[in-house]
Amino acid sequence: MDRNSITGIVIIVGMLLGYEYFFGSKTPAPETKKTEAVSKVSVKKDSVTNQVISKALASDSVQVKAQDFILENKDLKVTLTNIGGAIKEIKLKNFETYKNYNDKLKSGLVLFESKKDKLELSLPIAGKKVSLNSINYSTEGVQNGKITFIGSLPSGKSIKQIYSLANEGFELNYAIDTKEISSEINGSEYSIKWVENIQQTEKDINEERKATINYLMQEDEEFDNLTENPSNKETETIAKSLEWITFKKKYFIGSIIPQNFTFSKAELNATPNLSDSVNIKTLDAKIIGNTSDLQKGPLNFKLYFGPNDYSKIKNIAPSFGKNVKLSYDFLLPITKYIYVPLFDFLESIISNYGLLIVILVLIIKMALLPLTYKSYVSMAKTRILAPEIAKIKERIGDDAAKVQQETMKLYQEVGVNPLSGCIPVLATMPILMAVFLLFPNLINLRQQSFLWANDLSTFDSIINLPFKIPFYGSHVSLFCLLMTASQLAYGYYNNQITPDQPGQPIDMKKMAYITPVIFMFVMNSFAAGLSFYYFVSNLVTIGQQLAIRKFVNEDKIKVLLDENRKKIAAGGGKKSKFSQYLSNQMKAMEEAQKSQQANKGKGKR
Repeated sequence: MDRNSITGIVIIVGMLLGYEYFFGSKTPAPETKKTEAVSKVSVKKDSVTNQVISKALASDSVQVKAQDFILENKDLKVTLTNIGGAIKEIKLKNFETYKNYNDKLKSGLVLFESKKDKLELSLPIAGKKVSLNSINYSTEGVQNGKITFIGSLPSGKSIKQIYSLANEGFELNYAIDTKEISSEINGSEYSIKWVENIQQTEKDINEERKATINYLMQEDEEFDNLTENPSNKETETIAKSLEWITFKKKYFIGSIIPQNFTFSKAELNATPNLSDSVNIKTLDAKIIGNTSDLQKGPLNFKLYFGPNDYSKIKNIAPSFGKNVKLSYDFLLPITKYIYVPLFDFLESIISNYGLLIVILVLIIKMALLPLTYKSYVSMAKTRILAPEIAKIKERIGDDAAKVQQETMKLYQEVGVNPLSGCIPVLATMPILMAVFLLFPNLINLRQQSFLWANDLSTFDSIINLPFKIPFYGSHVSLFCLLMTASQLAYGYYNNQITPDQPGQPIDMKKMAYITPVIFMFVMNSFAAGLSFYYFVSNLVTIGQQLAIRKFVNEDKIKVLLDENRKKIAAGGGKKSKFSQYLSNQMKAMEEAQKSQQANKGKGKR
């Protein structure tokens, strides 16, 4: 590994280590009879329904028969119940848990289930806090993708809950119509209690527990979220108006998005359940809104329950795409405007995701080829000057400052900027770093198999160890080993073409072998797709340098450097800004040395 690459390596290694440490109903309409026949649930068979019915009986003493109603499109299946006019289950039809995705009989992925989750809205009615889930509702059933539940209050007046679902997509429209009881609403605030006990859907339970978190957007477009903490409870109270609130899982989200109004405040909690292998984390939110919004007409919400896919969610609400952790903020333009569009395009023409990653690497590497070429030429110039630098070291000895000064003078004499090789390397570092966070959060790779890896979004495992190795894990990832081998191969190749550089505080040739080992420990539990990307990228880089080497004539470069030396010595050569900078720095150093010697002379007198 040459000196010009050290800065980039330090950045990447630091980033990786930091990440590892922290890192009574009416008869349904004819078109719904078939659905109800399939999904009707007996009161005796559902203890949760029994509890809700008991509340309803206590409020108006009318026995209600529990019925389920289904809103369904090609992506989403929403089961609703007349008991409380509430959501009973939300299922994604085209996704599966990591345990079921290889099964021939697909069952779908449940994101919300009333047996373990809660979504309850309470209003201040006639001096009491009344939960909408405690009211009995009647309905005419599902009509054109829409269902209206009408609930009767003791006063004889009614309240409506309205649900509708489009022909496709994951957005469930929800409205509350309190027009008839507006005179009975006598408080200033209503509340929403939202609780979800998150169950494991991905292979890596620790990573999923960490990635499960609350996200929100404030009215001033300030995006916020609780800390991704896999072991400790996180809580936050927001006293600003909120445009939306999201419960984020690893690759899926549930969101409440008020339409044409905002929530006034919220209290959010994320509690890991370390001893519970079923409900791995609990997310809950107490959301407060202003009842004045109810006076303006139906209170309209958009509920999004679906994949956390940037291409699907970016236009749902202002800044809603931030729910996808594409990358670090300073690298966001690279992932947002380069990688995501490229990935979407390649996905439309390539079905094999391993091949897709190979093509993606080739496109990125070809785009960066001019920088790679410039870096190689700079390395060639340093290689040509290496014998002269060695003579300087031999002549001066162990005075590192003097060696550095004479080396800078040599660079000035031949018109070489030693940083010209470092800049192209640094320019490619953001590309490398952007991939590091993007791939583990890219739902496109979820449950996509390639070679021995069943799922490119998580680690591949060829051997499961009976013990855990610190900082490594209890499995062996073959893609990670291949990535490590390719980095070692690149380090070996680079060491062969990079001369020894005296005066360096770090032995860069040894670092070329140490760095890949660090990567191996850090990335063993990372997404297989990411390790494969780096593996292919290393191979392509080696191939590019071998090809460039055939086109770079070092004899011609040596002749050019000699000509520059003669021109500059004769005063006819045009100095670059860097050469001028070196000249000024050297003069300043010489003056400082003279001044220091003069002061020493005065001291002796």
